[in-house]
Amino acid sequence: MITINNEPKAYTPIFLGTTQHSLRLSLEILIIVGMKLNDEIIETYNVTVSAIELGYLPNIGSKIAIDEITGSELSGFKAKITALDAQIQNTASTDLKKLVELKNVGQYQLLKGKKIMTQNLNAPKLTNDNLILIRQLLGVTQPEFAKKIGVSERTVWGIENGSQKISNKFVDKLLVAYPNFAESIEVQFDWVSLTFPDLTSKQVIADVLRLQENLFLERPTSQNFYTREMAFAGEKNIYIQDFAPVKNPETQAVDQKFGTTLYLTGKGTRLFEKALLEQNMNWHDFFEKARLYRGHLTRLDIAINDKWGLLNMNDLVKAVQEKRFWSKSKSYAVHGNVDDGWTVDFGKSPFVIRAYDKHKEQANKGYDTDVKTRVELELHQDKAEYVLDEWLNNDEKLVDITFDILYTYLWFTNGKIEDQQLKSDKIRDEIESTVELMPAWSLLTALGKKMKFVREPKKQSVERIEKWVLQSVVPSLAVLKKTGHWHKIIEAINTVELSAEHEKLVMATTKNAITQASKQLNINFEKPTKKYNEDDEHGKGA
Repeated sequence: MITINNEPKAYTPIFLGTTQHSLRLSLEILIIVGMKLNDEIIETYNVTVSAIELGYLPNIGSKIAIDEITGSELSGFKAKITALDAQIQNTASTDLKKLVELKNVGQYQLLKGKKIMTQNLNAPKLTNDNLILIRQLLGVTQPEFAKKIGVSERTVWGIENGSQKISNKFVDKLLVAYPNFAESIEVQFDWVSLTFPDLTSKQVIADVLRLQENLFLERPTSQNFYTREMAFAGEKNIYIQDFAPVKNPETQAVDQKFGTTLYLTGKGTRLFEKALLEQNMNWHDFFEKARLYRGHLTRLDIAINDKWGLLNMNDLVKAVQEKRFWSKSKSYAVHGNVDDGWTVDFGKSPFVIRAYDKHKEQANKGYDTDVKTRVELELHQDKAEYVLDEWLNNDEKLVDITFDILYTYLWFTNGKIEDQQLKSDKIRDEIESTVELMPAWSLLTALGKKMKFVREPKKQSVERIEKWVLQSVVPSLAVLKKTGHWHKIIEAINTVELSAEHEKLVMATTKNAITQASKQLNINFEKPTKKYNEDDEHGKGA
């Protein structure tokens, strides 16, 4: 006999194995429990139990001492265990606490074998070369720089000739005196994909995103084995793919298969950040909410935007060609050219570090941006979940996690790295102690943690159509106007029937509120460059 949500059941709980060792300080694990009745497993539950209360795991197929199960598929199930023998419980507690001590070795407090993405390395410090580079970027002399940040000229001179070290206080003064420099590097999400095994696309829209369903266009698809797609404003910026309901021709019953994937592209993340703002939420809140619905990250792109021009892609490409870099991944590739912009990839899925000329990329599309160079961390599946675990479960900023990973995986130098150095037992230590580092890259990694993780909410717009009309259509319209055919154009514009995609785009563009939030915030989007700092009290009051 077992009680399930306060209802007694004549079931015998059977242990069917573990699904996830979510060992944290709470010492909880997720197990599969089968409900046996008359020698048959009637149903199964994924149940969170206390590892200490459970003691040693029973054999698969044997009875498990569970008295009660409470919860739901949405929020998860938890179990109460029959009281164990005190000695067994004490032994299990001691063993598991020893495992926690092992798990907490190092900076990241996580033991994940090959999945671990960071390691204990000496964090980069600002050097005299970095300070010289900073002054060059700011375009100031030593006396001007010293006066601006409130230190003596002798201090600046001493740092730049290597006789003095740079203190944290000196860095803080620098960032206060030059706020534009403090904002020259920023971190933001550039792609988010989540799977929800128990939801449909319409449930994701209504319950997870809380967007207005009438702003989505429903259409068939054959991508990713799905059959239905819901696209915000009819465009693939925010879209959800799942399975369209199918009617049984014999019984007329409607079969709805569950399971869906949410996609937020680069533009989609900016659009969804408007929805987050309307709901007085941030990304941290959203991911915590998504996990309540058993949302699992399948892809997460984190962009490091260099708006100062600190990184020069020509320099990075040359360093790669001359083997003046160290990468934890053996795979790398160079794409593009000087005119259209370079792209350099390090690694392969599930984890890629990509550096590219963002300004040229956008210019080739007819757009403008204040970002010069972008470095992206593209993470899939377990790698993406690793970052999310670190962010949600540990009291650590996303900026810190991002630059820890970047510093762990990639490093550029000014000097050539010899083959024997790559064969050393401590490759990274050998390189850092004997080879001159690239000042721009070391400055990026040293200053990175001082920068901000931002949201940049934007409204849906018809900018893409407008730009195409201005560039490609207007000259032809001018010819028609001068030759007396203008009235036909006006008549056609007034009588044309818009497609379903265009109707959704018009609706999404003209509606100020895109969410179902009961309390809409009064937001002024006349200045689309307004940004919100995610790390400032979780980004709600920035």
